[in-house]
Amino acid sequence: MELSDGKKKEYIKRLMLARMTLLGSHGFYGLLLMHMGFALEPGLETAATDGDCIFFDPEFLDEISDSELQFILMHEVLHAALRHCDRTGERDPELFNIACDIVVNSNILAESNWDKRVITLKKYGESMHVAPDGTEGSSHTAEEVYEQLIKNGNAGNTSSALSRPAAGKGKGSPDKSGKKGGKGGSWDNHTHWGKGKGAADPELQKDVWEKRVRDAAEAVQRRIASTGRGSLPLCAERLLSELRRPQLDWRTILSSFVQEEITDYSFSPPDRRFSDSGFFLPDYSGKEEIASDILFMIDASGSMSDEMIAAAFSEVKGALEQFGGRLRGWLGFFDAAVSEPEEFGSIDQLMRITPKGGGGTSFSCIFRYVRDHMEKPPASIIILTDGYAPFPGESKAMGIPVLWLLNNDDVQPPWGMTARIKI
Repeated sequence: MELSDGKKKEYIKRLMLARMTLLGSHGFYGLLLMHMGFALEPGLETAATDGDCIFFDPEFLDEISDSELQFILMHEVLHAALRHCDRTGERDPELFNIACDIVVNSNILAESNWDKRVITLKKYGESMHVAPDGTEGSSHTAEEVYEQLIKNGNAGNTSSALSRPAAGKGKGSPDKSGKKGGKGGSWDNHTHWGKGKGAADPELQKDVWEKRVRDAAEAVQRRIASTGRGSLPLCAERLLSELRRPQLDWRTILSSFVQEEITDYSFSPPDRRFSDSGFFLPDYSGKEEIASDILFMIDASGSMSDEMIAAAFSEVKGALEQFGGRLRGWLGFFDAAVSEPEEFGSIDQLMRITPKGGGGTSFSCIFRYVRDHMEKPPASIIILTDGYAPFPGESKAMGIPVLWLLNNDDVQPPWGMTARIKI
């Protein structure tokens, strides 16, 4: 299917407007969608995701309404956020696909005040949303719904699993490929699952999505606090519950944190397998570039022992080694004031930097220094500290991402990303 430039622009405008509408009406979903690429794939028949990108058949886009498009975007991004695309494991893939759809659709239904019109497509009917035990899928994980399907004797009999009212099925059923089964069939294509960029490292992908979910939830909560209107979606609360905070080596978190700063927003295809589709919307594609302009600040106040400062310094050195020389930035020390950060791009340069400090602790001095003395602001700030000082308001960071690296479990910063090291 050859697409004219005018038709391409039409699709771009429509998808971007749909995402913009969701940012206003369902902010949590809209914020998550900012991390997804979009692509057209003629012959797909409907819509799909691989956990990184959302794919549409152009003919399918032509036949659905704007409200139906918004539902589909919410559906696909929840698959990605819940990491359904890489959680199948040894389970029956058809039954697990059904379980995932039940959970996702029910969460969207709950977000929409249980208005079933929201999860209904005129050509495909009401989307499945009820678990086999008759309860809403939003009260379960996909694995729990899958176990219910198994206990009901549905293994190897997908059509039976979908045709029973107790399974929460709309009309029709998918075929063995996971594609739609004609009028009244399932519209969600799961054939791209396990083929996204994140499939190579599921654990890192889990951490990346946890960060995105938490950031989106925090943004929604701030808006609620400032306007006094709305509430955190039930879906967000359950996502936060399901995506438990992992206890990770902080450098894994750093890798995700820094990757956000060296990500390219381009028109390059998300996967060569789909290069024949002729058209791609902007997709986030990682580049083999240097992670630069990272400001590391080590707490050298009186509450930090020499051992703690040495350990913090070693962590920066380890991070530089981890990135294989592709990490550039500045390292400075602070107590109640900042010692001028020194630039580094190699282990040798880093090892020539010596600690300075020993007084009281002020985090505000870091952001004042950035504002008043850095001609080029850092891409991100990583603060290694014990956290025993008043935290400034988030506005002091001037929109610069901040990672607090703490050497204890006692302090929880009120904003920014947090990781911990053990000394």
